[in-house]
Amino acid sequence: MAVFTEVSADQASQLLGELRLGELHDLRGIQGGIENTNYFVTTLQDGLRREWVLTLFERLTARQLPFYLYLMKHLAQRGIPVPDPQADRAGDILHSVCGKPAALVDRLPGNSELAPDAAHCAAVGEMLARMHLAARDYARHQPNLRGLAWWNETALVVQPYLAASQAALLRTELAYQNHVAASAAYAALPRGPVHADLFRDNVMFEPGPQGPRLTGFFDFYFAGVDTWLFDVAVCLNDWCIDLATGTHDEPRARALLQAYAAQRPFSAAEHELLPAMLRAGALRFWISRLWDFHLPREASMLKPHDPAHFERVLRQRADVFVRPTHVA
Repeated sequence: MAVFTEVSADQASQLLGELRLGELHDLRGIQGGIENTNYFVTTLQDGLRREWVLTLFERLTARQLPFYLYLMKHLAQRGIPVPDPQADRAGDILHSVCGKPAALVDRLPGNSELAPDAAHCAAVGEMLARMHLAARDYARHQPNLRGLAWWNETALVVQPYLAASQAALLRTELAYQNHVAASAAYAALPRGPVHADLFRDNVMFEPGPQGPRLTGFFDFYFAGVDTWLFDVAVCLNDWCIDLATGTHDEPRARALLQAYAAQRPFSAAEHELLPAMLRAGALRFWISRLWDFHLPREASMLKPHDPAHFERVLRQRADVFVRPTHVA
């Protein structure tokens, strides 16, 4: 999240009027992230104070956005805790602010857990499996726009900025992932709508008497139809590694995988290809961080992530094979 487009109080108030959500009390830009403009919005209506998140989409088009917004609606209606896009009088959930496509969603309770333990990882694994199952009958289709085709294309753009050893790693890993994608095992992987960016800062928790309670997943704007295993791998590469070194944390990974498998057992093809998808997840975010770091866009409060982190993760994932042998 960041602020590329400045939104005035008058512009925010106009949208709130169209959505019949009361008066604007506070409008604050959100720091962090790299894709869209985001604001926290506080409203007052009939003495009730409510919190929202306003997003202006800087790269996604109005044609692409219904997939994400209606996916969130679909999941919310099936009991998955996700932000619920708000509709205007005509029932539309895609709006326009400052000439940009925009959406307003309810703000989830709780806080992100940036130092998760096994209990947090188990909660993420369980909810991720429930989300995958809940989205099976989602009618809209859009591919993962940051999938293999994008990796191949963007690697050519970032390669001139790399040292020789980095460029060699990038070429080797892309060749490997293209080979995996052409395999029969990959074709057999279960798939459907995925979040594709479920990092620690995209999940909310509240403390509870029995341990942490997961209160929601958010930021679905990298979602698309892909393999469910890729979604699991993206989670493992963030929730279940040591951020300082990029090394795999086995207890946290076991907790996440077992909780996921309790809701949706892994297939034989998924057991076989988890190591490859862990590498794929690391490659995807290494390339995107290289792109954002070397070809940045101007934005208030924008802080590009260090691409070296996922280079470390990728090198370790390529050297160490991790299989879900401890799950049913």
